[in-house]
Amino acid sequence: MMTPTEPGLRVLVVEDEEPLARLVETYLQRSRFAVQTTGDGAEALSIAREWDPDVVVLDLGLPGADGIEVCRTLRTFSDCYVVMLTARAEELDKLVGLSAGADDYITKPFSPRELVARVKTMLRRPRGGARWAASSPLTFGALTLDPGGREVLVAGEPVRLTRTEFDVLMTLASRPQLACSRRQIIDAVWGPDWVGDEHLVDVHVAHVRRKLGDDPAAPDFICTVRGVGYRMGTGR
Repeated sequence: MMTPTEPGLRVLVVEDEEPLARLVETYLQRSRFAVQTTGDGAEALSIAREWDPDVVVLDLGLPGADGIEVCRTLRTFSDCYVVMLTARAEELDKLVGLSAGADDYITKPFSPRELVARVKTMLRRPRGGARWAASSPLTFGALTLDPGGREVLVAGEPVRLTRTEFDVLMTLASRPQLACSRRQIIDAVWGPDWVGDEHLVDVHVAHVRRKLGDDPAAPDFICTVRGVGYRMGTGR
């Protein structure tokens, strides 16, 4: 079911437990989001292609095409925000969901109000290059970042990052050679009200490194600062 709201505030809920899906839908609609729901992974991908949601709330444990498969496919054509719903609190569930390209996670059982708050926080992030628009292009060896255009190049070749991955990279790049703690990165990207496991940052940094071809053992771009977090700059 879809409800009218101002353009752009679209949330796709992918959850096969219908009572939970309807509850989440109700809370999102109360906050004036346009909402569509489905419990089927293949249908979710079809809706996402046609409707172009800003946020997808995606259950990890879908029957058939599970949430991991759906998220990975979604990432081939969309940079929407993805909140993964996990049925258990085990660290592995969270890491697997994030490694598939999710931006955030929330563990069942959860408060629908908390989920809506997470969605609102994501959508408050500046659109496109607004956050970094005043910044000039940045270069780190073979890596070039165009903040305004949200473009990333390695040796002249474009690298596709999700919105969250780009914001993590820009948070580090905007203060080169200075170490950022995980909490500082979370405050800058997810917001100071975010509550959860700070190793969320590690998963996203690992994703960025993989896409940039950056070897964590001998990094060209992102260095690990033991006991602190990360910084930009060659580790060689």
